[in-house]
Amino acid sequence: MRIAVISDIHGNRLALEAVEADIAMVGVDATINLGDLFAGPMDPLGTADMLAERGYPTVIGNHDRWLVNTAVEKQAPVDKFTAEQLQPVHFEYLRSLPATRDIEGEVFMCHGTAKSDEEPWLDNWWNGRDMTLPDEAAVTAKADGLDFPVLLCGHTHVSRVVRLRDGRMIVNPGAVGLQVNYGAPDARYAVLERHAGRWSASLRAVSYDHEAAALQAVGNGFPKWAEPLRTGWVGATGLF
Repeated sequence: MRIAVISDIHGNRLALEAVEADIAMVGVDATINLGDLFAGPMDPLGTADMLAERGYPTVIGNHDRWLVNTAVEKQAPVDKFTAEQLQPVHFEYLRSLPATRDIEGEVFMCHGTAKSDEEPWLDNWWNGRDMTLPDEAAVTAKADGLDFPVLLCGHTHVSRVVRLRDGRMIVNPGAVGLQVNYGAPDARYAVLERHAGRWSASLRAVSYDHEAAALQAVGNGFPKWAEPLRTGWVGATGLF
């Protein structure tokens, strides 16, 4: 069994198209999505239309939740821009998404952790350009009660594969739509594989027309997004 895992598209349709093309080349049985779908200043409407058609098993991210639960006038600039682009059908889609779900009792999905879509799991938050793996006890504690061989999270935009001592694997596929602190603008996702009852993961980086994405952000009034989209060197502070 092979499953593609995508997360944190943030309205970057061009990156999503490139990742979907790579997934088609790799060949998988299913694609699943860990949330933060539309909130970005590139092409939220085009991204929304794509994902509404796909029907990927998906969980809601924090930005998705804020889009449907926060009045437009109180939203952060990027979320406000996104909300003004979307149609009622897209808000209905976001409202339908669960906070967590699983695939065949094998793969657990959440955006941040099982308890919160705003809580990071495999990375402490950015300190300048530094992102660090929390200690073993902290990572393991957030897996308490989750009896699945594979645990998936997104939210931090950082690709990681961690194995707990009991054999459970935690995977963050990284972000499709926005790279920060990586030193490369390539879109990220993961592929899970199960062989003889044991799961493994590979992390993939996909080239796409990031210059076009940067120009979309600038054209929509968000010039701070241009540098991280173009280079992947810049941190996330001040983007949203």
